[in-house]
Amino acid sequence: MNTMKAWLKRENRPDEVIRIITGWENKVRTCNLYTAFEEQAYLGRILFDLKGYWIYDGTELTVNEQEQVAAFIMQHQLLPDTQLTDSDSR
Repeated sequence: MNTMKAWLKRENRPDEVIRIITGWENKVRTCNLYTAFEEQAYLGRILFDLKGYWIYDGTELTVNEQEQVAAFIMQHQLLPDTQLTDSDSR
């Protein structure tokens, strides 16, 4: 399990720092999203499959905000030319 922080430009709220907690569940990278400075303020999660496709599971983020977070995770968690493989999942 890894933890990262990212700056999120919000569309309808003040911009904020979010906390991203990543892990693996059945060959799916799970990225649980929380506000960084509130106790367990859950924003949803982004799930990545082995091919790098993702889906947002939540109601708090707009589509643009989801895309910002997914791009940040891909840039900071995966090497640019590396595909996830079965051996990468734990």
